Amino acid sequence: MKKVAIIMGSDSDLPVVKKAAEVLKGFGVPFEMRVLSAHRCAADVAEFAKNAENDGIGVIIAAAGKAAHLAGAIAGQTPLPVIGIPVKASALEGIDALLSTVQMPAGVPVATVAIDGSANAAYLAVQILALSDAKLMDKLKAYRAEQAAKVLEADKKIRQTAAEMQSV
Repeated sequence: MKKVAIIMGSDSDLPVVKKAAEVLKGFGVPFEMRVLSAHRCAADVAEFAKNAENDGIGVIIAAAGKAAHLAGAIAGQTPLPVIGIPVKASALEGIDALLSTVQMPAGVPVATVAIDGSANAAYLAVQILALSDAKLMDKLKAYRAEQAAKVLEADKKIRQTAAEMQSV
């Protein structure tokens, strides 16, 4: 199975990306984590991105705040799918990071999740990898079925509560 690379612009982003690591671990998807700054070590980011495909990586998740050029810097150097996580790390509450992450030029896409949305970044990475891994697809389908069952159980309880409230 291909692995997922979780790259953060600063080690202060670790609390945000931990959720992605937990999701990947839950699905049995191997991952690696790195701290690489698009601005402070641009050559290392380029080297990582250029070698990622040969290093067994199938999807890259990149988390960064403020100027948030990390996901785009990586996407410009690799054909692999890149998922950007804008991190809430400034006075602008992550809006700056969101805009920097979603505003990519045509031909260099970065899939972008919500501000601090690392769990969804991991779920998207799992979906991408599951396209070529039947066992992982089965795990994903089972997870989705569990989630639906939880919602339907909550709906049943709420409907019962509403009926009781109306009969009083």
